[in-house]
Amino acid sequence: MSSHRFWPSLGGVIAIVLWSTTIGLSRILIESLGLLTTGTAVYLSAGVLGCTWLLTRPNAGEKLRKLPVRYLLGCGGLFILYMVCIYAAMGLATGRRQVLVVGVINYLWPGLTLALSIPILKKKPRILFPFGALLAFAGAAIAMLPQENFNWANFAAGLHADAWPYALALTAAVTWAFYSNLVKRWAGASDGGAVPLFILATGIVMATMRVGSGESSEWTPAVVALVALLTVGPALVAYILWEAAMRRGNMTLVASIAYSTPLLSTVTSCAMLGVLPGASLWVACGLVAAGAVICKLSIRDRAGGH
Repeated sequence: MSSHRFWPSLGGVIAIVLWSTTIGLSRILIESLGLLTTGTAVYLSAGVLGCTWLLTRPNAGEKLRKLPVRYLLGCGGLFILYMVCIYAAMGLATGRRQVLVVGVINYLWPGLTLALSIPILKKKPRILFPFGALLAFAGAAIAMLPQENFNWANFAAGLHADAWPYALALTAAVTWAFYSNLVKRWAGASDGGAVPLFILATGIVMATMRVGSGESSEWTPAVVALVALLTVGPALVAYILWEAAMRRGNMTLVASIAYSTPLLSTVTSCAMLGVLPGASLWVACGLVAAGAVICKLSIRDRAGGH
């Protein structure tokens, strides 16, 4: 890998590590502040910091004006939709164990990113690609299975009762897969990006939704510290690094490494939330991660290279 692709790709890996803390940190904050207050606090803060940083860059205004309109509106809209969906999924989860399941479903996005790269970026799949994708989805399905007293009637009833968190998590996964590919297609050759603007817009949208919601919040010094941690790491730095990886790095490699995120996120979330998941959840994470290797080996560029 050439050096000009290595550093953005490394940044993408760092983003994956930072994101592994998002589920646990966000759920803890949501339990204290509410989902809309948490989203507003984190993304307004991150957006202000990010836009301040962006404006200090050389020729920032000129670079922003040269960005494609479809990137600004299309990718910006997808970014906001993803954030609203994943926060709603975490907030509507009935317990901390279900938050872990929501995380596994959300982390279908690496496989979906590779799948959508076929029609959007003209990647070519090999014969084993569908198997890898099915393996990942099987993992997500297993994650939703009840840990005890399983039968199909109970499973169907539980799935119906928990439909919104799961549907929102899946919508988030699909949305982020589209975002990751369209960033590459619409702005891959552009100089500069608008991620801080997207983050700020997300905060404004959540703040607007927060008005009149009646959400109650309990602020403490520990909560403020967690907001600051989530603001700087997963909510700001990770997204800037990820966009650079999608635009200028080895997207196929980074998206494939991202398949390890369910395992990493589950471990960190369990530690943060004090939840001991059952064997089925670990099997689910393992299946999702195993799909990474198969999908990585089954995607090639149009010219035939990996």
